Amino acid sequence: MPDRFEPLPRQTEDTARSVVDAAFAVHKALGPGLLESTYEICLEHELRSRGCVVQRQAALPVIYDAVKLEAGYRIDLIVDSSVIVEVKSVETIAPVHEAQVLTYLRLSARRLGLLINFNVALLKQGIKRLIL
Repeated sequence: MPDRFEPLPRQTEDTARSVVDAAFAVHKALGPGLLESTYEICLEHELRSRGCVVQRQAALPVIYDAVKLEAGYRIDLIVDSSVIVEVKSVETIAPVHEAQVLTYLRLSARRLGLLINFNVALLKQGIKRLIL
C-alpha cells in the first residue's frame, strides 16, 4: 500500500469526480426516499453509461492466519478498480458507516472510498470522502 500521505493518482481523482457527477444525476432524477438497492443499481447504470467499469456487490474476503476467508462482506460498487462506493439511504450517516468504508479500503488495498447517502434533500450534504 502506498504511503497514506502520497497524493492519490489523477485517474483515481477523475474516477471519484465521475462517481460524484453520476450520483448527482441519479439524485436529481429520483430524489430521496427510495431503497439503497434502487440507488445502487441506478448509479451503476449511470456510471456504465459514462464509460466507467463497475463491479457491483463485489465479494471481499478477509485474510486471516494466511487463509483467505469469505466473511460475507460485499462492496456496493468498485469503480474503475480504484474507488469504493458505499450507497446508503438513511436518516443520518453514522460512525459505523464510515468505519465500514474504511474497513473495505483496508481489506481491498484501495485508498479512496465514497460514502453516499441519497436520503438527503441536497446530495452534497450526503457525500463523505474517505481516504487511507
